[in-house]
Amino acid sequence: MRHVKVACCLAAIGLVWSAISLSVAWPQAAKAQNFQTMAPTAILMDAGSHAVLFEKNADEPTVPASMAKTMTAEVVFNEIKNGRLNFDSEFTVSENAWRKGGGGSGGSAMFARVNTSIRLEDLLRGLIIQSGNDAAITIAEGVAGTEDNFARMMNERAKQIGLTKTTFRNATGYGHPEQKTTVRDLAKLALYIIETYPDLYKIFGERDFTWNKIRQQNRNPLLFLDIGADGLKTGNIDESGFGLIGSAVQNDQRLIVVVNGLKTAKDRAAESRKLLDWGFRAFETQQLFAEGQVVGEAQVFGGSRRSLPLVSQKPVRVLVPRGEGERVTARIIYTGPLKAPVQKGAEVARLQVNRGDMQALDMPLYANEDVQEGTLSQRALDGLLEFSTGWVRRAFTSVIEGI
Repeated sequence: MRHVKVACCLAAIGLVWSAISLSVAWPQAAKAQNFQTMAPTAILMDAGSHAVLFEKNADEPTVPASMAKTMTAEVVFNEIKNGRLNFDSEFTVSENAWRKGGGGSGGSAMFARVNTSIRLEDLLRGLIIQSGNDAAITIAEGVAGTEDNFARMMNERAKQIGLTKTTFRNATGYGHPEQKTTVRDLAKLALYIIETYPDLYKIFGERDFTWNKIRQQNRNPLLFLDIGADGLKTGNIDESGFGLIGSAVQNDQRLIVVVNGLKTAKDRAAESRKLLDWGFRAFETQQLFAEGQVVGEAQVFGGSRRSLPLVSQKPVRVLVPRGEGERVTARIIYTGPLKAPVQKGAEVARLQVNRGDMQALDMPLYANEDVQEGTLSQRALDGLLEFSTGWVRRAFTSVIEGI
């Protein structure tokens, strides 16, 4: 991987060049990690910038409990998006789903009757609003034949979304020694659902659902508070403690919060709200680069030119805390040199922004120009330079990465 310096911009907010990074000194910012929560694992993310505002043991393995149903929902949403399912698809409640997940099982249920056929739209509401284990198993068996097969679909989708530390073994969130995730992965999942399925996401915000003449309120306590909450999911089993994935919008800003491992439902609601309240009031947005503005350059091998400008397809903004000063650094990372030809618009690098010791932003950068394959003499010269300097460059890179 290659780290390169970032183009100078916005001098008014104090950008300073360094050999490997862009540094920003915010004159009035508070140390974000001074915030405290009793949640053993927690993360707070800004949806617009994907910036992490707070994290605590965010990559520590944790048990998702019924928060796993968020992944169950995503699999179904993806099937609907790709035309393989629709709201009118019907699935039959098997005896297995009824016995293992129904009202007599001791867990949350939508109270679906055995051997009845239920429209997918209703099953989704039973899954999301009522956290029905019978709904989850019925969906899993209807989509994939067995719950084990469906769990494999969940894991495949998790990989595609970028959940790197998550393994699912069932659709319900029932305890399993191999079923683990992290609060960071759950936040990524929530963000993906919100951005990819805005219409289907609205189901997470519905406050109640009645099935089989039994009305149940949404189990997400944030929906009943005046904080702009509109989803997502709670979870609780003995192995996990009380957890929650939540999202709220205030003044056109959306935050995502995930907590897990709390001792009571009351603590879960209080800590989630405390994190959201703090996130909305304690940060301000600063723009580093405008949409389409050149952020930096990447070197090119064997091309008609030896470098190309890199841009973001949306404004590069970072949330910084109000109060005392805190340093923000940025760097471009790519595997290089890039090999020609390179097409304009191709994703070729990533911009990573750190606030103190915490990564606040990680977003793709794109080639801003076409680079055609070079002439024979240009390629020969690049080959000679690569041969003579490649080892030196790799050594230099490893030193930078160790800083």
